Order: sequence, then structure tokens, then C-alpha cells
Amino acid sequence: MTGTTFTKLRSAFITMRQREPLPHPGVYFGAYPTRQEQDQGWFEQWLAGLTGSVSKPEAAHAKNWLRFTRRIAAMDKPLSQMSERVLDNWILDIKRRLGQKGLSEEVTARAFATIREVAGRTLGMKHFDSQLVGGWVMLQGMIAEMQTGEGKTLTATLPASCAAMAGMPVHVVTVNDYLVERDAELMQPVYDRLGLTVGYVIEGMEQEERKQAYGCDITYCTSKQLAFDYLRDRLILKRFHSPLEFKLESLYSSKPARQQLLLRGLNYAIVDEADSVFIDEARTPLILSCKTDNTQQEAIHREAVWLARQLRDEKDYAIDHKARRIELTALGKDALAELAALMGGVWQGSRRRNALVQQALNALHLYERDVHYMVDDGKISIIDENTGRTMPDRSWEAGLHQMIEEKEGCEQTGQTETLARISYQAFFKRYCRLSGMTGTAQEVRTELGKVYHLDCVTVPTNKPVQRIIRPECVYADSDTKWRAIIDSIQCEHDKGRPVLVGTRTLKDSELLSEMLTTAGLAHQVLNAKQDKEEAAIVARAGQHGQITVATNMAGRGTDIKLDEKSLQAGGLHVISCEKNISARIDRQLAGRCGRQGDPGSYEAILSVQDTFFTQRFGGMAKVLGKMTDESRRVRPQWLGRSLMTLTQIISERYYRQVRKAMMKVDKQRDAMLAFSGKSE
Repeated sequence: MTGTTFTKLRSAFITMRQREPLPHPGVYFGAYPTRQEQDQGWFEQWLAGLTGSVSKPEAAHAKNWLRFTRRIAAMDKPLSQMSERVLDNWILDIKRRLGQKGLSEEVTARAFATIREVAGRTLGMKHFDSQLVGGWVMLQGMIAEMQTGEGKTLTATLPASCAAMAGMPVHVVTVNDYLVERDAELMQPVYDRLGLTVGYVIEGMEQEERKQAYGCDITYCTSKQLAFDYLRDRLILKRFHSPLEFKLESLYSSKPARQQLLLRGLNYAIVDEADSVFIDEARTPLILSCKTDNTQQEAIHREAVWLARQLRDEKDYAIDHKARRIELTALGKDALAELAALMGGVWQGSRRRNALVQQALNALHLYERDVHYMVDDGKISIIDENTGRTMPDRSWEAGLHQMIEEKEGCEQTGQTETLARISYQAFFKRYCRLSGMTGTAQEVRTELGKVYHLDCVTVPTNKPVQRIIRPECVYADSDTKWRAIIDSIQCEHDKGRPVLVGTRTLKDSELLSEMLTTAGLAHQVLNAKQDKEEAAIVARAGQHGQITVATNMAGRGTDIKLDEKSLQAGGLHVISCEKNISARIDRQLAGRCGRQGDPGSYEAILSVQDTFFTQRFGGMAKVLGKMTDESRRVRPQWLGRSLMTLTQIISERYYRQVRKAMMKVDKQRDAMLAFSGKSE
């Protein structure tokens, strides 16, 4: 394509976008605002991907940031001299202006300056210029990429407070209950002083508590809790065929549907760790279900696991670790037919029999305890590989969860009946205004633009980053790798530096803990089994000479405060023990050190026997195992590092295809049920 042709196409695309009306909010029954989803056509998607986002708001351009921050700085001295009573009147005036003029730059600057002053008075922390820019970017409906440690929790108070003062209900969404409760309580003094109410929603809260929290001006919650509460509201609303029927129902019902709704619609969401919520969580469908009678199903699951245990590996079935799939061989199908010959019911049909036993084989051989799940008090809890946290209220589909329970000798929970379902991709696109913040968005900015129509803007750091990234070390075997990790921990510990070691699985965290104990190194462990002690463990992690072993629980949203001795010793040292499924997760772990200009360092110590690598390049691992020096490092090192990176690229591409396929299924379901308008 010539430069002239490209310029013409780009110009035509801009004109088309300018003439196109803005997506308008839809309204469910007059009181439940949502956005009507408008998918881009193929030409618009293609050109947007080719040119990047063409028509960005002013907040996306760095040349406008200085003007905006100067406006705020000009109000800093007058605001600081105001008495509390005068400040009260000033805040009321800001709310009036926002209600009249909307989120214009001039009024937004006044609001941000006020929020900044209030934060200084209540928390002793004033927003930096970089945080002001990040807040402005988010208020315009974009994703602000702010480096880890730049204070995104405080930054979120800017767009959240500004939108709430304008009368818009705000949802601040983050990745786990710990961060929800922590952030809401930390920032509550700011909101209280601004005359705004704040609530939070976490696992285990009753319906009335949830409703009260969603009734606040600003509500902190996880994406999971929010989406499921939305589905519960949709179950209520789908009973009505028209807005008139919904309104009339309140005249004769003692408990009208309006009072049962939890949310006030999907108005404005600020999503913390946006790449985790929008990308990593996107491949998990959200299914609202209810329990059914499963007496017969329990017996079938039990029999399926028994039959699967009678089959022999390689002869009766083949395991494809790359695709995480097990296939029965012809011999296996014949053996299964013989075993099931005296069994009645579903076992007489070959197709159903083979499918059930294949699922049981998956449960036995592809899902590992303390890697994919943990057993807690006789119950199976799924472990999220991206965060290292358990998801106790989630279960695998198609009987897999029940077969794993049978495998571990737990009582079967029984399968459920689906009442409603939705994906994060479909859910978040229904917000009238959507924005986010994260430290790792650039790798997925194209996908965020195509799926959610969100621009990503990189915000400069407040202070220069002093983090030192050491070259990766790739060893030929796991034993040598773990010894090298112990040596590195000992070396940094002797200097008095705090050390954080990130493991990919709960199992590895416990293995390393045993090795440290044997080596006589005192330490603390943070994984899914210690989730209730998380705050206390994180609080100690930055102390002089402290050693902390953690799963990815410590990879996002964790601010490790360093004491003076730790800073003088060189700051926090972070060690990664294995590559994650995405480079973004590795960057998040590295981001625990070197925050806000503090010193710190990061290194990855890997092995070609790591599960993540052998699942893709099992044969290559044996070859590389012979290409070593006297220390058992793979030589040349660039080859080992390149293959590790390639493995990660393949993994990211695979999960990107999974998300794309899930979107396609959603659209097909929408098309099939378009006549009812209620695909979820």
C-alpha cells in the first residue's frame, strides 16, 4: 500500500468516525442504564488495527498534559489556604459545576485540584502530576498504563470522585477481595470529606449488604462479584416483557422487582489491573447456576473414575500435554467395552461411555493437586494460575469437578443447572463509560482496542525507575535450578536485603520452603493456604533481611514497603522461578521492586525441565540438557532464553485464540436467541 493510498484511507476513516453518532446508553425498564453494544464492521476493525486509534480525546496527547497539570497547580495555594468551612462550600460549588457543565477540562481541573487537596489533608498524600494525568486519561474513557508502584490506588480517587460528584454511580473494579476491602478502607477518608458515600462488595455478603453497597456513590468490588450480581438482576428483569409491565408491577406487589435489583445499572467502571480483568479472565465464562438432584450423576462419575483407573497409559490412551487433551486408543476403547459389558445404563452406549471416561482421565492425569486446585477441609478449590488465589465458588463443567472430587476422596458437590451466563468481554462492553489502569497494557493494547474499543495511554513515571533487571539464567535440570535459587537468596540475604521469590504454583512454593528450612534460612510463605494472613505477610516482606516465598498472589496490587535498612542495603530483590503464561505476569512480579524511585533488582532463574517449557518443547529440553557448562547452565545462554521467550509467545497466542473463539461463541448465541433479546 502506497503512502498516498494509506493517507486517503485514513482520512476517509476519520471522516466516517466523525459522522458516526456516539454509542448511546440503552435503558432497561427506565432505571437500569447500560450501553447498547455496537460492533465495528470488518473495514473499521481492519483500518483501526492498521492505523491504531485515530481519533483520541485530548487527554491521550502528551502535549496537553502540561497545560492540564498547570491548571491544577495554579489552584494549589488558594485551596491550601481555605478553612474547612470554606472548603465545604467550594466542594458544593464543584458538584454544581459538574452537574451543569459536565466533565469539561476546566471543571475537571477544578475537581482534581480539590480532590488532591482533600487527599493531602485526610491521608497526608497529595497526587503527583503523573497521577493527575492518569486520572484524566481514565476519566476520558481510556486505559492508563502506569508503571507498577506509581500509586494507582490513589490515582483512582480522581476519576471516581469526579464522576461521583457529577452524579454518576461509579464501580471501582479490582482483581480480588483483599484489594477491594483494602483500597475501599484506605481511600474512604477522601470520599467522606468530599461528601461521597463509599461501599464494597466481597464474597460472602448477603443480598441486603450488597444492595446497600451498590447504592453508594462509589462501590469497590471484584469483576466476578459484579458480573454475577448483574446476572441476578437480569434474571429478575427478564420476567417482564415491557417497561410498562415492570412499572405496573410495583402497584400491586408487596415486594416489587425494583426493590430486588442489586445494581443501579452499568454507568461507569474504573477497572484496576485492567489487563488481568479484560484479558486473563476473559476466557472464563461466568455461569450463574442452581443445584439439581444428582443422585444418579454421582454414581456415574464414581464409575467413570473407576473405569479410567483400569486403563493403561500409552497403550489404552495417549496424553497430549500441549493441547491438554487425552484421547482413547482403539485398544483402550476395546478394553473399556469389555469392562463395561456387565454395566447397564449409560455404559452401554459407546459414544457416551468414551466421553465420560475421557473426562475422568483428564481429572486423573491433567489436573494436579496444589497446581490446578487444592483440597481444603474436604472440598476442592480451583487455583487461578494467573493470580495464585483460590476460586472456591467456581467449578469445572461437564462433570470434571465432580470427578476430581472423586479422585481426591471428597464428597461430590453435584452438578448444577445453568440459569444465566455471560463473558467478561460481553459484560464490560455494556458499561456506558469504561476505563482502566494497569502497569502492563502495551502487549495487549491491540486486543483491548478491538474487543473493548479502549485506547491505551502510557503515563510517564513520577521518578526515574532504578530497577536493575539481571540476565535470565537457564539451567539444564530442576535440581540445579533450585540450588541456584537458594544460593542467590543466601547471597542477597547476607547483604541484608529483603528477598521475594515468586513461584508459579502452590506446590513449588512449598517445595522451596522445605529447601530453605533445610538450608537454615528463616522465611515466610504466601500462597492460597495462607490467604487470610496476606496483609501481615506483605507488611513484613520489606523488612531488613526478610525472605518471602510467594505464588502470583504477590504479583499484582502488592505494595511492599521497605524500611530504612532495606533501602540502604539495595532495596528489594525479586527472583522468578519459572516463566508464566504471559510476559505481563512476569513484569508484574518484577514490578514489586524498584517502586517510586527506590532501588531494587529482579532476576529469573529457570530450567528447561520447568513444566511450562516441557509442555511445548519436551524433546528440545533433552537436547538442551546436554548443552551445558560445568555449572549446568545451558550454553549458549541466548538459545535457552530465546526458547523460553518463544514458549511464552506461543502460550500467549494460544490463549488469545481461546478468547477469540469465546467471543465468536457469544455472538453465535446472540444471533440464535436474537428473537428474545436475552442471550444470557
